[in-house]
Amino acid sequence: MITLIKNGEIYAPEYLGNQSVLIIDKKIVKIGEISETKLSALFDVEVIDATGLIVTPGIIDPHVHLIGGGGEGGFATRTPELQLSKVIKAGITTVVGCLGTDGTTRHMTSLLAKARGLEEEGITAYIYTGNYHIPTPTITSSVKDDIILIDKVIGAGEIAISDSRSAQPSVQEVAKLVSEARIGGLLSRKAGVTHFHVGIGKDRLAFLHTLLEDYEIPPANIYATHITRSKELVDDAIELANKGAFVDITADEETGKWVKYYKQNKGNLEQLSISSDGNGSLPKFSNKGELIGFGVASQRTLFEQVVSTVKDYELPLTDILPLVTRNPATALCLDKKGSLKKGFDADILIMNQDTFEIEHVFAKGQHMLRNKEILIKGTFE
Repeated sequence: MITLIKNGEIYAPEYLGNQSVLIIDKKIVKIGEISETKLSALFDVEVIDATGLIVTPGIIDPHVHLIGGGGEGGFATRTPELQLSKVIKAGITTVVGCLGTDGTTRHMTSLLAKARGLEEEGITAYIYTGNYHIPTPTITSSVKDDIILIDKVIGAGEIAISDSRSAQPSVQEVAKLVSEARIGGLLSRKAGVTHFHVGIGKDRLAFLHTLLEDYEIPPANIYATHITRSKELVDDAIELANKGAFVDITADEETGKWVKYYKQNKGNLEQLSISSDGNGSLPKFSNKGELIGFGVASQRTLFEQVVSTVKDYELPLTDILPLVTRNPATALCLDKKGSLKKGFDADILIMNQDTFEIEHVFAKGQHMLRNKEILIKGTFE
């Protein structure tokens, strides 16, 4: 497969100006001036005229409930599995799956199978091993061994802290798990991160600061999500990120406000990402810990909030794009993802320059959405 995307405004995610992108099979082979005439004379080429369009890396969503989540309101509140077409329509080309609260009726092997299925259908998928609790469920009975031996497992998580639904582990128990994940990453050339679910508890990120201060754990092995539950938690996350850990915002209607606050208060933007929590439950609890409301997170919210942050909060696209492309790729050691560069995977999003509507999506060089129409659907859609 040879595809030429010509005359687009390239954000790689840094702005490169008006250029063309050449894709052969699954890879980007050139960005710059490319002769369509010479290329078409030699090969059968699909040509996309991107005049008036923005060309960016595909979105990386580092926190998704691929097989659903939830269940805090009983069995009927277990959320459904992810569908491929909804991922593509949201401009997402790479997902990282996790279990969440329920590690009993949802299983690591099912999560692994779903990730492999999504890969077969055309996108890139990885998973974290474990769920909220410590000891945490695994496939091989070891966090370290899961990361070393199973290609799709790139870290541990989501481990719950500062939350009534966590297992209330000790700092030492958390340190042991983070160390296992780190060693697994070292031995398999993977990220080996531990992805932390952060609740509304008064301790906020105190556990994670203690890990960095009292244990021999590099900051980059810590990746905390749901950091916008309160101003105090965001301030704590800024401090943690400035120590070198990665922090993540769960996309909602206030994402732009919090990104702006994070930036204005000197948070390190290179350590920040945004995720969807897609297909996860959105339970609401009273002060007594009683469930009082329930919803389901959508991956579409992630893309919508990227657009809102640029248009409504007037933050530059060059500031916001890395939060859903390069930064999660760096946090998760996805070496060929998150940027438009020669030799990188051809995960590409093409948007209208004025409206930011998604016109085309490519995942590993395959045209998944063309002129706003889905080309590739999930097997049973």
